[in-house]
Amino acid sequence: MNNTTSVLRKTASFGEGVTGLLKKNTMALALVVVVVLIEVLLHLTGLGTMFKDMNISNLVSQNAYVLILATGMLLCILTGGNIDLSVGSMVCFVGAVGGQLIVNLHANIYVSILCCLAIGLAVGAWQGFWIAYVRIPAFIVTLAGMLIWRGMGWIVLNGYTISPMPKNYLGIFNGYIPANSSAEWIRMLTVIVGAVICLAIIALQIRSRIVRRNKGYQVENIIVTAIKIIIILFVIGGMTYFLSGYKGIPIVLIMLAIIVGAYAFYTSRTVPGRYLYAMGGNEKAAKLSGVNTNRMLFFAYTNMGFLSAFTALVCLGRFAAATPTMGNSYELDAIAACFIGGASVTGGSGTVYGVVIGAILMGVLNNGMSMLHIDNNWQLPIKGFVLLAAVAFDVISKKRARAL
Repeated sequence: MNNTTSVLRKTASFGEGVTGLLKKNTMALALVVVVVLIEVLLHLTGLGTMFKDMNISNLVSQNAYVLILATGMLLCILTGGNIDLSVGSMVCFVGAVGGQLIVNLHANIYVSILCCLAIGLAVGAWQGFWIAYVRIPAFIVTLAGMLIWRGMGWIVLNGYTISPMPKNYLGIFNGYIPANSSAEWIRMLTVIVGAVICLAIIALQIRSRIVRRNKGYQVENIIVTAIKIIIILFVIGGMTYFLSGYKGIPIVLIMLAIIVGAYAFYTSRTVPGRYLYAMGGNEKAAKLSGVNTNRMLFFAYTNMGFLSAFTALVCLGRFAAATPTMGNSYELDAIAACFIGGASVTGGSGTVYGVVIGAILMGVLNNGMSMLHIDNNWQLPIKGFVLLAAVAFDVISKKRARAL
């Protein structure tokens, strides 16, 4: 018993730690490679650089929809490789309703927001009912939903664009902190927020290491932990620097941080969250173990409806208008972000951290290709090849793992 305890308490070697870190962050390395490649191409063609204050801020605002939808899509995928093809259409429908309420009917903004979120929940619950309790395949139900909600969005809009959204609404979903302040105050507050986040990350990493050691788990080599912290601090410090040079911290970035933190905690630290992974591993075994698989599947799709509605609200703030084309291909970007971020095509595997990496990679690709003036006709094939490569890597690596 003592020998076993001593083995469990040992600190991993530096080599083991580096190898494990690289294996866990393969897609993060791929993201770095893509960023470097795009930056080199921009310099060679004389088209500037990605690392500009305004560009970094816009990267967050323009691609917030990918991260929000991909976070919800991850929960659907975890249940057994299920996907939701209707999220883009739900964004269009809820956005159309929001535009009518706020612009044409002059309804109270906060009441309109609650109505939009309630509609998203209702639509998600409707689809979740057919998938979880009637057991119609998710692909069929959400394919039908893609047609239904896109059509409903067109009906509500009657083919027209509704604009402009009022300034107080734009201040909620497209504003900055601090708002309407001097450049010095913006820079100071942004740097302070960044410093607080960095200190919090250091404290959490130290606490996690102490807890693991006290419980007898193997801990990382201290040098590897230090390298990981330095990389995280470098990324956050860089983001803080660029954002402080523009308008400050986008409010949507704070919303994204809350969503990512909440769903990361739910999937990794709660019992229902672990049920989702159990379902993806083997739904029959999970059901025999006492997991209410129907309820978990219903929750995943109801939640997807809620996040689709929230995405619609964010898009209304971003575009300052409700349009019939809102949400086009959003479902493909969300699904791609999940699979690029390491979610398994068969379910039961994937993390919110991976989704964040996948969403950032999709955003960098979109932004980089636009800056390089790559024709829209070529942008879709490039994203398609990236998705295929990510899924192929997932399948091949799992086959190798089974062979070992």
